[in-house]
Amino acid sequence: MSDDHTHVQEFFGARAADWDRRFPDDGPAYAAAVGELGLRKGDRVLDAGCGTGRALPPLRTAVGQSGLVVGADLTPAMLHAAVRAGRDRDGHLLLTDVAALPLRSRSLDAVFAAGLVAHLPDPAGNLRELARVVRPGGVLALFHPIGRVALAARQGRRITPDDLRSEPNLRPLLAGSGWDMTAYVDEDARFLALAVREG
Repeated sequence: MSDDHTHVQEFFGARAADWDRRFPDDGPAYAAAVGELGLRKGDRVLDAGCGTGRALPPLRTAVGQSGLVVGADLTPAMLHAAVRAGRDRDGHLLLTDVAALPLRSRSLDAVFAAGLVAHLPDPAGNLRELARVVRPGGVLALFHPIGRVALAARQGRRITPDDLRSEPNLRPLLAGSGWDMTAYVDEDARFLALAVREG
């Protein structure tokens, strides 16, 4: 396991049990962001870096019982918290790295990724892997329940010009990874970038 993976597992593993209690009001923001994906009944969707599975219930609602919802995360404690919260009823949980997904190419209609980009050791390569598993025309949502400025303030840091989530950095990163960014919102209340899988 790489040092990056160990760091991510240690960081989130130590916080998994209290994660949902620390952010109890994020549910509506997750549901609204899922709504932006434009999912239909029967669609197949991945929650990449699903954590405690907060997006799984609205994803299940969007695709219905005929659809497929998969939640993938690198940290066992986060997936255990998802099970404790009963969210495994809304999707299949996978302990896996988004850099090497055990999914067929072009097998999904969409990927939802909350708070994921900042934790990717190889953002371009990892976004290419997400593109691999999505059909052409499928959608990617990069989401955070608060915007970049508010998140930086919460963490006691300042935004730097190399922030991956800034539009001038994110647009070419996505384009070089098989995605065409179609929407970008960075407000205090949310961050959301939508992209379509190129043909």
